[in-house]
This record gives sequence, C-alpha cells and structure tokens, in this order.
Amino acid sequence: MQTLPFEIQAVCPETGARAGLLHTAHGTIETPVFMPVGTQATVKGLTQKQLLEELDPKIILGNTYHLYLRPGHELIEKFGGIHGFMQWPRAILTDSGGFQVWSLSKLRKLREEGVVFQSHLNGDKHLFTPESTVDVQLALGSDILMMLDECTDYPATPKAARKSMELTARWASRGMAHYRERMKSRERAQTLFPIVQGSMYADLRRECASRLVELDAEGYAIGGLSVGEPRELSMEMTEVTVPLLPADKPRYVMGVGMPAELPEYVARGVDMMDCVMPTRNARNGCLFTTGGRVIIKQAQYRDDAGPIDEKCGCYTCRTFSRAYLRHLFQAGEMLYSTLATLHNLRHYLDIMRRMREAILLGTFPEFLKTARSFASGPDTTLIG
Repeated sequence: MQTLPFEIQAVCPETGARAGLLHTAHGTIETPVFMPVGTQATVKGLTQKQLLEELDPKIILGNTYHLYLRPGHELIEKFGGIHGFMQWPRAILTDSGGFQVWSLSKLRKLREEGVVFQSHLNGDKHLFTPESTVDVQLALGSDILMMLDECTDYPATPKAARKSMELTARWASRGMAHYRERMKSRERAQTLFPIVQGSMYADLRRECASRLVELDAEGYAIGGLSVGEPRELSMEMTEVTVPLLPADKPRYVMGVGMPAELPEYVARGVDMMDCVMPTRNARNGCLFTTGGRVIIKQAQYRDDAGPIDEKCGCYTCRTFSRAYLRHLFQAGEMLYSTLATLHNLRHYLDIMRRMREAILLGTFPEFLKTARSFASGPDTTLIG
C-alpha cells in the first residue's frame, strides 16, 4: 500500500531541481519544502494559531528522542497522537532520535542491537533499537517516520565511517521489516524513510544509498551532514547521493541550512529540508533578511524606525520597528522571541515558495544565478 504518493510537477532540465506534491494523511505538501522544527511538539515561541495564520507551513517536525523521554509516547498516543496532543492539523515528520543520541557521545554505547543511552534529563538508561524507534513513532502518529541510524562523527577515518555506515544499513533492514509487519494491522497512513550515511566518503555514500534503495521505501533521507564539516563537503555528499535515490520518490536532506544554501540543495534535486537555524538564531538576536543578517542588539538599531526587512510581509515587519525589537531583546522580553521567530521562519518559507514558483515557471536557473551572486558577497546569508 502506498502511504505517501509523490507527484512531480516540474523538473528544471539544467539543474534537476524539482517541484512536486507530497500527499499525506494530513494534507498535501508543496515541494521543495522547508520544515520548521518543533522538537518537543512546539515550534519554540509560536502558537499553533500563529503558525497556521502567519506562516502557513504544511509540515513541521517533532523529535522522537525528546518526546520519548518527556512526556512519553504512551501518553501522547492517549491524546490521539502528536496531532491531537499539540492540536496541529497538518503533516508532521518525526526524527528517529539518532542525531540527538549521537550528540550525547559521552552518554551512549553502540551495540548491534541498538544504542544504549542515558537521559540528559535524569541519567536513566534507555535502549533505542530500529524496531523500538519505529514503535515509538507509530504511537506518536507522525505522517513520516525516520529510521534509526548512526550519525557518524566528523572527521572520521575510512574504517570508522564504514563500520558506522554498515551498522546503519543493517539497522535499516531490520527497521523496515518491523515497520511493514506493524503496518499490516494499522489503518493510518504512515511512512518510513531510511537515512543514507557514510560520512564524507563518496564511495561509502554510494554504497549506503544502493543498499537502502533495495528496501523500496517511499522516501529517502540524507543524514550525517551539518556535523562540523565544511559546507562544500555537505554539498558534495548530497550531489553524490541524490542521483542514486529513486527519481519518483521524495529526497530529504536533514539539518540544513543557511538561507543561501537552500537553493543549492534544491538545485541538486532535494525536495525536503529542515534546520533549527531560523528559530534558534532568532532567539539569539540574529535575523535573516533580503539584505543580509541583522544582529539586533547592535547600537545602530537603537532608534531605527524601519522594519527588519522592507521586502518582508510578515506580521513583525508590517508592524514593528527595529528599535522596538532591539528594546525587547535587550530587556529580555519573551515577545522578542515570538516576533523574531515569525520573521525568520517567514524568510525561509518565502525563499522556498519563490524557488518552487521559479521551477514551475522554468526560471529556476535565473533564480539560482541571482542567489549565488548574493551569496558570493561579504555576507553569505544573503538571498534576494
């Protein structure tokens, strides 16, 4: 049974950028898409009403690791899954928690069975296996589930990278078999994406992709990027991997990127992306605009009556001055995080919408050329 129909509407012949429609049980997603991160069943700083009315994202993320530890997937399932628990009517993707466990390097131990880790909350020991993380995500009720993988350190030796990649591939085979068995008795449409690993070694990425394609999943992710490697390597590994993934299925690069990087991933045939950068940077006083970054605490904005970005139509830019936002930030007011997060996410989503339109109109090469000209300037966050 196909649980995630993917309809490709247009492909840029010069770059391979795609525009499509991803059909889920909670609505259709226009791709390419950037997915706001809602780690603990909330996009930090925003209400669901603000998300829906101001930003209109068709899909957001939750995180299996965090929700498993608190409040627990059993409790969330009692509320009708994550959609009912957080009152979100649209699609949700949940990460497997592999990246979070990787970040707890001093608190985890890898085994063939899975990964034993200590909770960052209270030190209790837990075991994640390919099968258990599928079960947790099925209980959460997410539309797209991610396979448990091992996120490889950077830098890694070829030997260590191969060992990690092969473990990820074996886990994927087990996880997919378990998922398919569980889905025989479930009516809800939920799908599972394996994750391509292999560190920064092209041969390992190719081998991992080939092995995962044999699982005949309904979508594939590229993981293990944004772990400290130079951005050029991230692009190179994406470029190596994407052609090996099925052309008729969605491709998801996890944990990227800066605004100027979004068109680069789309130009390599990527359909889905996510990153904490727009929300985290917003809270820390960094605002992305069509003219570059605004570091709002700087004294130059003390009496600046202009909006964050004159080209932005978000509520924050329509309503408030840079001077007011600087005041809120300096005063530690909670409202600052809300207004800044609204703006940064709108900036990211606007980039994706303009890219999609350019692909559909056949003008994506011109869009990419303009984006690259901005990115080559002194502020690499620029995107026009």
